[in-house]
Amino acid sequence: MERRHPDGIERSIEHNLTMIKEAGFDGISTSCIDPARVALIARTLAGTGLAVEGMCFPQTIDDLKAAIDIGRQLGALHLNVQPDLRPRRIADCIPLLEGWIKVAGEAGMPIYFETHRNRMTTDLLFTLDLMDRVPEMQMLADLSHVLVGREFWYPVSDQDEALVREVLDRTWAFHGRVASREQIQVEITFSQHKIWLDLFLRWWEYGFRSWRKRAGADALLSFACELGPRPYAITDREGNDTTDRWEEALLIKSLVRDLFQRTAADAQASLEHGSVA
Repeated sequence: MERRHPDGIERSIEHNLTMIKEAGFDGISTSCIDPARVALIARTLAGTGLAVEGMCFPQTIDDLKAAIDIGRQLGALHLNVQPDLRPRRIADCIPLLEGWIKVAGEAGMPIYFETHRNRMTTDLLFTLDLMDRVPEMQMLADLSHVLVGREFWYPVSDQDEALVREVLDRTWAFHGRVASREQIQVEITFSQHKIWLDLFLRWWEYGFRSWRKRAGADALLSFACELGPRPYAITDREGNDTTDRWEEALLIKSLVRDLFQRTAADAQASLEHGSVA
């Protein structure tokens, strides 16, 4: 929702939340770091009915405890954890991961670890090793970081596809932007990027179907349409976005809801077929 345009104009939190609500989004994703800002967001959210995903960037166990306390002020559904340290050895990560999972469990706050560059999860293969060593580790899939980090060739090989599916089979929430193998966020309305949009839609559909097999009947799946401003967004020589990110976020919302509803219909049809059989 940030503009970061050369004109320096930024919308207020109130304006942004009104836009989000009126556009038919179900909730927001916001950082749980600055108590004063979170208090302002909490006051502005009151009565909107919008759900909240909290985000945090812990380096220590106490960092996560603080984020959980702040997240509770927002009634966060869960915390998206980006571990803000980069050990070279799997063994050095395990005590932190297990400590974070223990603290979150005691607090009753679900936490999901995001696949994200410049974090503990920066490399896909390293992350998969972490997942093997810590079976309780639940993931939040931002596959744009995976694609750029590994620079998969297109079309994606069966081997690389299998690696992505390993993540998706442990995924409990999503951040959604479309990347290419060279760019973290491409303009999805440009025809030359359709191959990447189609790839991500395929990955997301697989992830939704996998989630439905694991989740309870009343479970909620969050998908944040996360189109960042510069430097995520590609800009022209004046520093302006090359497309309208808000309009593209609305398009992603529409496409993803269609996908999610289709997987729901297929799951119901499969259940009915099975009960008849």
